[in-house]
Amino acid sequence: MPCEILNPSNNEKELFEEVDPSGRYGRYSELLGTGAVKRVYRAFDQEDGIEVAWNQVRLKNFSQDPSVIDRLFSEVQLLSKLRNPYIITLYYVWRDVEHNTLNFITEICNSGNLREYRKKHRHVSIKALKKWSKQVLTALEYLHTHEPCIIHRDLNCSNIFINGNVGQVYGLLKLILYLTCFHISVLSVLTKKCSLFNQS
Repeated sequence: MPCEILNPSNNEKELFEEVDPSGRYGRYSELLGTGAVKRVYRAFDQEDGIEVAWNQVRLKNFSQDPSVIDRLFSEVQLLSKLRNPYIITLYYVWRDVEHNTLNFITEICNSGNLREYRKKHRHVSIKALKKWSKQVLTALEYLHTHEPCIIHRDLNCSNIFINGNVGQVYGLLKLILYLTCFHISVLSVLTKKCSLFNQS
């Protein structure tokens, strides 16, 4: 059921489908993208006055193993601590027990993923491609040197998002769901692998 939020400054009503527990973020009905277990909606940050992405994971897909849900939540919490200009910023995370969803708010990339962007814009210079490559490599270096070490494991053009108005690419969001679907824990498995690399 849509929620009406009253904006006290001008008495106009904002029509949201739902609002997060803090009341800061409101979700619109507009669907930006969908996957096997996740939907991404356009949303609004009422405190900062900016559009954001409302990511919603349907937990019923993981109901056979509650430990997977716990690991998913832990991994999203870990991602909320990452700060890099080329990794999508995760602002807020919560679990909605009533609707059996895990929700997280991220910055929005209005130009979509790199695969869609390249289909739309076929003539991109080598200079721009080099710039994008450098941005992706900078993000990967940050992840690989993070403590605990984080490995993306599904890096491709569909998982790299772009803000076309500034030509900036982001490549992380798919990490969480990919790892969880295969029951791999970032915190245990990847930490062990990275410690092996650091010893040599």
